[in-house]
Amino acid sequence: MTQDHTTGPDATPETPAPWRPSRTVAVVLAGGTGTRLGLGIPKQLLKIAGKPIIEHTLAVFEAAPEIDEIIVLMADGHVPDAQQIVDKAGFRKVSKVIAGGDTRNATTRIALDAVGEGDVNILFHDAVRPLLSGRIVRECVNALWTYSAVDVAIPSADTIIQVDDNDCITDIPVRSTLRRGQTPQAFRSGTIREAYRIAAGDPDFAATDDCGVVLRYLPGTPIKVIDGSDENIKVTHPVDVHLADKLFQLAAAQAPRLTDRGYTEELTGRTIVVFGGSYGIGHELTELARRHGAQVFPFSRSTTGTHVERAEDVEAALKTAFEATGRIDHVVVTAGILEKGELAEMDQETMDRVLHVNFVGPVTIARQSLPYLQQTKGQLLLYTSSSYTRGRARYALYSATKAALVNLTQALSDEWAEFGVRVNCINPERTATPMRTKAFGEEPEHTLLAAETVAQSSLDVLISELTGQVIDVRRAPGELPAAGVPAQASRASAPAPATAG
Repeated sequence: MTQDHTTGPDATPETPAPWRPSRTVAVVLAGGTGTRLGLGIPKQLLKIAGKPIIEHTLAVFEAAPEIDEIIVLMADGHVPDAQQIVDKAGFRKVSKVIAGGDTRNATTRIALDAVGEGDVNILFHDAVRPLLSGRIVRECVNALWTYSAVDVAIPSADTIIQVDDNDCITDIPVRSTLRRGQTPQAFRSGTIREAYRIAAGDPDFAATDDCGVVLRYLPGTPIKVIDGSDENIKVTHPVDVHLADKLFQLAAAQAPRLTDRGYTEELTGRTIVVFGGSYGIGHELTELARRHGAQVFPFSRSTTGTHVERAEDVEAALKTAFEATGRIDHVVVTAGILEKGELAEMDQETMDRVLHVNFVGPVTIARQSLPYLQQTKGQLLLYTSSSYTRGRARYALYSATKAALVNLTQALSDEWAEFGVRVNCINPERTATPMRTKAFGEEPEHTLLAAETVAQSSLDVLISELTGQVIDVRRAPGELPAAGVPAQASRASAPAPATAG
């Protein structure tokens, strides 16, 4: 926005007219090619937490009440891919999906042309920052009532050094004055247009940062900095993919829970099938969901004679639930076996039982559940354990099958996305269940997670829109010790294998 700074001896200072933008537009910059990630597709199309990165990013702006319109500038040649994501997700605020330029400044110019004339708030955001919070969006927009340019940044936790061409230190700036820049960067449209108009006359002009253009070519313009967040990372390198995925998992685990009325509204009329529902986590989930109005059908070897590794048993269980209610919204698989012992000393029958119940069973259930879940756009929920990240001695097969379930979750979430079916996996820390007691004996209560807590988190995931997630469930600080496990736990010395149902 241009301002007339010309004054004469008799000039009276004028109060600038209050800023009255016609709308607020989020410009999502998705021009990256994924070169540093070593991908054959642009990094913004890479899936994290079951969805393309750009879909997560667009969802933030779609949900933000401060945003009226979204414009996507996509890498050339991939506009149809981005448009397909927009159409499938049903983003109503996205007005345009167009190709970006060869450089950042060229892309910004294309964006400004796409926004059109008039007084508008514009937020430029990297598509590969999918963990942007609604709080940051809100504060950026609010700051534009006072400032014409706004940046987002966080303090630097590291000492920053300046080096010369020989990689020798030339300066070490005071860390307290340094910030690490993030996006979005927000502007009154007149300000960013004027900065780029002046920059066009500079033959050496090159921009990687829009606030930098304002700083250089409109030096008298204050640029307000608001607090970003450590989670608002940019997915640039391979390690960032893993970090972002984990951050989504943590965010899912910390999602606020509904009121009892909210759960009842979500669950009334839904049908849930629980394999392994006789005791432990499966039993607690069954009881909790029923209290909130869901129709729950628990199946297990001990109560219904259902063996999850037998296709005919799984088929019969699903058919029973469907014929009773006419629908199946969620299928939960808590059934499992934990057999301890050296692999070299384990007999073939035991190995087959562990592999079939812990892995073949969930695979069988997944295959047979899909037709039912397609009808309701439902969810398959599996369970892993902390041993999936590193195999444990004396229960190698258990660890291996739990790692396989994580892989299965991530693969099926991709395969079934086109059907609208979600797949997630719960990863509870050590939990007070009969299975654990049989395998490890009595343990101090304060060291174990309550099965009820895992059931509650499981219910939260079932009614969420998450997919492709491995959700960690941990004891909260100050949480009461796990409640006593059911009577089956007293049979810890029995020779029968430990099972979840």
